[in-house]
Amino acid sequence: MTADSSRVSLIAGLRDIADGYDAILCDGWGVLIDGRRHFPEAAEALRRFRAKGGAVVLITNASRPDDEVRRQLLGLGVPQDCFDDLVSAGELALREIIARDGQAVYHLGPARDDGLFREAARRLGAPVMRVGPEAADYVVCTGLFNDRNETPADYDEQLATLKARDLTMLCANPDIVVAIGNDLVYCAGALAERYKAMGGRVLTFGKPHAPIYAAARERLRNLRGDLDISRILAIGDGAFTDLAGAGRAGLDLLFIMHGVHREELQAEGGALDEAALESLFARAGARPKALARELFW
Repeated sequence: MTADSSRVSLIAGLRDIADGYDAILCDGWGVLIDGRRHFPEAAEALRRFRAKGGAVVLITNASRPDDEVRRQLLGLGVPQDCFDDLVSAGELALREIIARDGQAVYHLGPARDDGLFREAARRLGAPVMRVGPEAADYVVCTGLFNDRNETPADYDEQLATLKARDLTMLCANPDIVVAIGNDLVYCAGALAERYKAMGGRVLTFGKPHAPIYAAARERLRNLRGDLDISRILAIGDGAFTDLAGAGRAGLDLLFIMHGVHREELQAEGGALDEAALESLFARAGARPKALARELFW
């Protein structure tokens, strides 16, 4: 694709546009990791940006507290020197759980996300009151209990029960699906959307919503002071999270095509389906500054 009034340029690497920015807000899952491994070329691109004096804050829809996400990234081999700080949707959900101290919560999601409640208990100095759906004051959704064998439709009866009790749902990860290796699995956002369609109240944390961008810019402010928004580049692979969120926040975005949308953007023979790409932009309600197949320097 070439750059003109309606098309978006396909760049060879971050170096092609890096000089135009002082800071990056980079997605984690799909750009830097796939849940099983990290992408060394992406980490190197961020490291080189930092070596030129730029700041990098990772901005992720992971439903876990910041410190837990950091440990996960480092455990997958992500080098510490490729980013300065990070902010997760889980961290923002955690703050809301703490603000609801004294209320009983039902956790809709897998046990591997229990760290959210352990960290809330640590910060509160007392356990969080966790109960079943029939006794809860609100719900925290972090995903499907078994995202390999279940679909969101399997939860309709339970969601209807929660709606009948008029419970507010905190969605700790707005992603609908995420790629784990070559597999796509449903996330908390898929359940939150179904609950919302039933008329349920949902508080959503993470991209594309404004609070996570405000939190990320606050992290940047701590690192570099006030930066003009035109000097901040977002990087992400999700049209309805990264692209839509950057558009709403007034940020330029480098859109990574070989992420969560890779299959729908691939025409026969492996070429880019430009019509599918344009459709994706239209549905997201935003256009990126540039495109890259993957994140390279």
